[in-house]
Amino acid sequence: MYLADFHLHSNFSDGKFSIPALVDYYGKRGFGAIAITDHFCEQTSLIGRASTYLGVTLTTATFPIYRELLKSEQERAWDQYGMCLIPGVEITKNSILNHRSAHFLVLGNLENIDPNLDISELSDRVRPEGALVIAAHPVSTQKIEKQTFHLWDRREELAPKVDAWEVASGPYLFDEVRYSGLPMIANSDFHSEKNMTSWKTLLSCEKKQEAVLQAIKKQQLDFQFYREETVREPSYSTLPWIMGPQLGHYGMGNVASLQAISK
Repeated sequence: MYLADFHLHSNFSDGKFSIPALVDYYGKRGFGAIAITDHFCEQTSLIGRASTYLGVTLTTATFPIYRELLKSEQERAWDQYGMCLIPGVEITKNSILNHRSAHFLVLGNLENIDPNLDISELSDRVRPEGALVIAAHPVSTQKIEKQTFHLWDRREELAPKVDAWEVASGPYLFDEVRYSGLPMIANSDFHSEKNMTSWKTLLSCEKKQEAVLQAIKKQQLDFQFYREETVREPSYSTLPWIMGPQLGHYGMGNVASLQAISK
């Protein structure tokens, strides 16, 4: 089995690391699969246009460069670390209102991305081409920061169009997602080293993009808490779940096992 993290940001948007530095950072820690998912803000809102002005989002000009760099780093990630790098993007729709804000990841095929489309429309465009759509931090992240509740408010409508919902974004598990019966995934929402201590996804499939995406879609996965104690010596927490989500290890292979543990 191997660890995976599918929500990482580079300096193409608001992350601190370059894409090659992210590959090295995760590769040296033995991760089997990652996805780099920089923000691509819609341009139909004032906040989206402000993000472009501030340089914290992909743009129509930088997106092709981003895709090409990901393609070249895919080869290096595999050759140097035996790690599967999946191209991704975080479609970012921010509003002053939490219930109108939505972030979602597209993993895999990035050929027909339009950040101005609604998630339902974009899902219908990219999923037939082999991409996955992931609802990013759809409930409260338990941090003092902007929240994105719009997808969760529409979860019944969007359930057929979203392949997985983040049950963790960083160090906290989201009970609303845990008990929802919806497919799940755990990610760090990595922007800098301080985000590395977090819940991760645990996979046992082949380290190939198609196999990884199918494992997520079929929920053939578990979740494990990863603690970065030092730069060179990461550790895996094995403290019991009763100690709390920031300290424990919690295997969740499917909804049934999660419900059984919850009882």
